[in-house]
Amino acid sequence: MRSGTIVGLAVALSLATATGASPPPHPAAEAQALDLAKRAIALRSVRGPGNRTPEVAALYKAALVAGGFADGDVTITPSDDTAYLIGTWHGSDPALKPLVISGHMDVVEANPADWARDPFTPVVEHGYLYGRGATDMKLDGTIAIAALVELRREGYRPRRSIVIEFSGDEETVMKTSAIIADRLKDADLVLNIDGGGGALDETTGKPLYWTWGGAEKTYADFELTVTNPGGHSSAPRPDNAIVQLATALTRIGAYHFKPETNEITRAYFVQAAKYEAPATAAAMRAFAANPADAAAIATLTANHEHVGEIGTTCVATMISGGHAINALPQRATANINCRIFPGHQPADIMAELQRVAAEPAVAFRDVTEGSVANAPPPLRTDFVAAATAALGTVYPGVPVFPAQSSGASDSMWFRYYHVPSYGASPLFLKGSDDFAHGLNEREPIANIAPAITYYLSLFRDLSK
Repeated sequence: MRSGTIVGLAVALSLATATGASPPPHPAAEAQALDLAKRAIALRSVRGPGNRTPEVAALYKAALVAGGFADGDVTITPSDDTAYLIGTWHGSDPALKPLVISGHMDVVEANPADWARDPFTPVVEHGYLYGRGATDMKLDGTIAIAALVELRREGYRPRRSIVIEFSGDEETVMKTSAIIADRLKDADLVLNIDGGGGALDETTGKPLYWTWGGAEKTYADFELTVTNPGGHSSAPRPDNAIVQLATALTRIGAYHFKPETNEITRAYFVQAAKYEAPATAAAMRAFAANPADAAAIATLTANHEHVGEIGTTCVATMISGGHAINALPQRATANINCRIFPGHQPADIMAELQRVAAEPAVAFRDVTEGSVANAPPPLRTDFVAAATAALGTVYPGVPVFPAQSSGASDSMWFRYYHVPSYGASPLFLKGSDDFAHGLNEREPIANIAPAITYYLSLFRDLSK
């Protein structure tokens, strides 16, 4: 489908939901979502010693069972130092493939000494929930749980089974992510609540637009190594391992992959340009029309928020070398982390980096863990319609359009099995408040009430 068709569909659906009465509140679900999120944040679900992800799973299971799920229909499976959860709400028609709601329970590490507040002591202050996982993604996960419990409380009976699952190592090796996708590869559709989301105006705090995640880049790590006989530092050799590696890294650091677009990114640039500064907006429109436009490429490449959207990026992230301060290095290594534009294989990108490095002494090796190449799924108009209608119940008239993520999520594992998976989080955030993976992570608690209503609508529409 051409990008113009996607844009037209999204805009038309957005305008169609521009009117309507305010939805009723759901105070029990709203209170449950916040309480669960605070209790989950207090559990340090970080890979390694002391990983409490299994306790988060137990917390989530208890909430689902108390909300009407059969105990046997919510399973927690240990995996190394973590665990994953799969809960099933059986539909009335077992012949239909299930609707899957996908999230994760683990978070990235956080050093309390660096934070203004302890990252694992949840605090609600000035309208924000503070703590590691507030944005990525414990609040979103507990809102989804509370919405399912609310649906049961209201007496809803799905025709299509609803499966809610949470992986336990999405932020690291994604072993449980792969296991879950393999177990649920017969799903009809996956709603990845760890993707998508809305933007708030920096000045007014009002919603600007909302995007659903239609694609994401492929994650890859390449190890570069130079080995050398070494020797005494008083007798330098022309082939110094550290210098050879540094030369290769300098060339790679200065290299830019060919910019490109697809139907998702073209639609995003056209629509999101309306909310950018004039120079950036002009570059986004020009790039969408012609991905070879040099001026547009220069503008977008210089912007850290957009450089990852216009093609493959590869950056040096780690380096080590040498074995003694008074010896020639026998070994030097570096890691290059790549986010690969859909449609390219990691092996081809590694070969391109080898050509750019132009250092025969540098050996390249793919050391990627927890990632597979994936392509955008075919457009499911039923998902777009349901998501746009759900968003419109709480944010009437807010534009809706697709976006491509520069990061990696559990969606890639489902897409690997050709199961359509879309980012569908209803949470809105200012760009200046986005501290996911960073210091002082926080999320506006004003998101909770509209998100509950959104999920109630979305889950109903896609399971009935």
